[in-house]
Amino acid sequence: MTDTANVTYLSQDAYDRLKDELEQLSGPGREDIARRIEEARSEGDLKENGGYHAAKEEQGKQEGRIRQLTQLLRDAVVGEAPESGGKAAPGTVVTVRYADGDTERFLVGSREADPEGLEVYSPQSPLGGAVLGHAKGEKVTYSTPNGRSIAIEVVDVEPFTG
Repeated sequence: MTDTANVTYLSQDAYDRLKDELEQLSGPGREDIARRIEEARSEGDLKENGGYHAAKEEQGKQEGRIRQLTQLLRDAVVGEAPESGGKAAPGTVVTVRYADGDTERFLVGSREADPEGLEVYSPQSPLGGAVLGHAKGEKVTYSTPNGRSIAIEVVDVEPFTG
């Protein structure tokens, strides 16, 4: 089993959809990009060949997506997230209250879980990582990427039922 901080819980439908996308990108998608690059290359001077540069840029984005999907599917667990014992963990929906009284409800996990209307923070993000292991009523402070400290209180933790 992989490290739980990297685990993404996916429904069977989401897993199948992402696997199909990976297969499309890895097979026919790669062949199409390679063909377009070769066609553009045959047009001559590569320095001023917009079609060639556009195809190479698209190829880079596609390869990045293939790596992202490969890692996501490798670390994915199909099914419901296990009970977290009331503590925030990947696969839980957490509600926090900020010092100004505003609240935010979000999923700790992966955007690929596709939760409608629910913000998603990965366990590696500042907020997602800060709440991990904390239960209802606990106060936490985390640092934003710009160095600002933000105090929050965990108001609720519940399993994601997606």
